[in-house]
Amino acid sequence: MTMHVFDIALTVPFRGITRRSGVLFEGQAGWAEWSPFPEYDDEEAACWLRAAREVAEFGLPAPVRGAVEVNGIVPALAPAEAAARAVASGCATVKIKVAAVGQSLDDDVARVAAVREALPSARIRVDANGGWSLAGAVDALHELGAFGLEYAEQPCATVEDLAALRARDLGVLIAADESIRRAADPLRVKAAGAADIAVLKVQPLGGPRACLRLAEELGLPVVVSSAVETSVGLRAGVALAAALPELPYACGLETARLLAADVVRDPLAPRAGIVEARSVEVDPDLLLAQAAGPELTGFWLDRWERVRRILEGER
Repeated sequence: MTMHVFDIALTVPFRGITRRSGVLFEGQAGWAEWSPFPEYDDEEAACWLRAAREVAEFGLPAPVRGAVEVNGIVPALAPAEAAARAVASGCATVKIKVAAVGQSLDDDVARVAAVREALPSARIRVDANGGWSLAGAVDALHELGAFGLEYAEQPCATVEDLAALRARDLGVLIAADESIRRAADPLRVKAAGAADIAVLKVQPLGGPRACLRLAEELGLPVVVSSAVETSVGLRAGVALAAALPELPYACGLETARLLAADVVRDPLAPRAGIVEARSVEVDPDLLLAQAAGPELTGFWLDRWERVRRILEGER
């Protein structure tokens, strides 16, 4: 099996990173991506590799719909830039990053206000990535709720704080992301009554079929989101969303626009807020153009070998 290490710049900083890298490889069922974030340890990265192997060896689950509605992604930008990006997404739903390191609630309010002014009828959701304390989340949702939020994603870091925040009944639905995908027991969110919505990501949760099982166990409405992947990894997220029995909310799969390049000629970017559940074809020339340099390639191949041994030990 040949592993291709890619390294692609982002169009705007996102999650504190400016580049995205990982490994692409082809199995009997097609191409797959393994791209855990650098700060994740090998044990956590093993879930991501399990997901990639599943896609490469067994393919994707059968769809029940041919297309998926997605939300536009707005990073923690200045208000005017945020509004412009929201409009350019062409999506009827927009997710806005808030609680960024080094920014204040006033910054968040200005960003959300600018997007609301630019898109008066849009559904707006915010994502704090666990960046608020319980008290901070209460204050933030009091202020941001005035703009008509669809929901707040991971406003607090812990399941306990999410449950306490939800019990305040502030008029904003609570979605859990990190409290599911980075948890030893993702079902704690359900047991604690900590969320109205579950955010699922294919790679961190071990593959599309594992996500389908988890969605059934959680019994919550699901929003499928991406991990800022190439169109190869994004395709698995779209396939998961297309296979869910019910999909009441737009999904966080508009991330292809965050990458300055891709490895396919026709990236999985939305048209009028919709992404088709279609196949993608890796282009050899683009794969070569996005290839990482020797140092980064060595990092990923060494990491692959360590994580592979973890998975082999599980068998």
